Amino acid sequence: MSSQRKSIPDSPVPQVRTRRVFYIPGYDPIHPRRYRELYRKEGAAQAAISGYELKLNARKGTVIGRYGWSVTGNMDGTEVAAEVDVLVWSDIVRSSMSHTILATYLQLIRTAWTYIASGALFRLMRLRKGPVIAALYPVGFLLVQLFLAIAVGYALFCGVLALWGVVSLPGAVAQLFGAGLGIAAGYVLLRWFKARDGKFYAYYLMHDYAYAARHGGANPPALEARMAEFADEIAHALTGVSDEVLIVGHSSGAHLAVSILADLIRAGRVCDDGPALSFLSLGQVVPMVSFLPGAHRLRADLAYLSQSGALTWVDVTAPGDGCAFALCDPVSVSGVAPLRKRWPLVISAAFSQTLSPARWRELRWKFFRLHFQYLCAFDRPGDYDYFRITAGPMTLSQRYAGRAPSASRIERAVNKYTSIAA
Repeated sequence: MSSQRKSIPDSPVPQVRTRRVFYIPGYDPIHPRRYRELYRKEGAAQAAISGYELKLNARKGTVIGRYGWSVTGNMDGTEVAAEVDVLVWSDIVRSSMSHTILATYLQLIRTAWTYIASGALFRLMRLRKGPVIAALYPVGFLLVQLFLAIAVGYALFCGVLALWGVVSLPGAVAQLFGAGLGIAAGYVLLRWFKARDGKFYAYYLMHDYAYAARHGGANPPALEARMAEFADEIAHALTGVSDEVLIVGHSSGAHLAVSILADLIRAGRVCDDGPALSFLSLGQVVPMVSFLPGAHRLRADLAYLSQSGALTWVDVTAPGDGCAFALCDPVSVSGVAPLRKRWPLVISAAFSQTLSPARWRELRWKFFRLHFQYLCAFDRPGDYDYFRITAGPMTLSQRYAGRAPSASRIERAVNKYTSIAA
């Protein structure tokens, strides 16, 4: 085994007949079956648009605690069999979410203080406004909810006091009754907002940012343990007969994948003559973590992976995705780019071009949906096609051989914290 190997030759001849795909989701408490159904629905739509065949089958003999499916793709005259595994950490996500309103507001205070006091928030604003606005949204909307609850409660309190003069209630009784009624009404309103968070996403996003900030950018012990398990699964696949092992990290799953792959390569668990190792990061939010003072591990892993010859790393974002740091090179903007940096290849999914005008108008203001567009069909597909990448006959290296990075990418170092030593 070796921690480095030569880059895969950029051969125009398709060489993939079998592939293992490991998908690492972002901060998502939902059961991973949603990703299977999304793949089934959107894959069928893309196959119809692009004129290839794609068939999804349930996996037989699924191991408890793992979730995945089998895919057969017939593209460019080549049949490819792919096994897709979702590396599940939704249980950790659920356990990290505060279930009470008070706890969520305490999270708000702690998280806002972490990003403001460290200066990370102001430096992030120098990259892309979209994800920073997305980060501020739950703070602002939760404060609006609190203000409305206080306003309703105070109005009822004043109403009771006004009524006191009419019915001649004792002053102390009126004040206690008014205060109790006001507090109850305010709480009911807050509960109403929380019950409808599936539409507002304020609580969900607050939990997401609070989880990243909780340890100042370091991974919690439970997550580190789960990442070690993920590394073992990927290492096992790298000893198999597949032609390519593809790791897909979406949203915050991208920075988990960075650390997992860096650990594997450092430990010499990537064979020189094994399957091609590929890493596709989608809609990444790496700076939200790497800009925090305690993210020593992530910054070290970014620097290490960016110069490794053991894999191919392509980073795909789109300016239309307001939840991602679009076209921000995660290594360079984090201030840890080494002299021999070779990865990632930063390209744009260009939603405004790869979606028809009608489709773009339909989705443009659906920010959360657009953050998942990378996993969906494009009715005007360009060189990014999630289903060709996961079930097609080319490795990631072959598919993007000779592809120039996006000219509008951001590579300037913005991060204040560049230490990679814990």
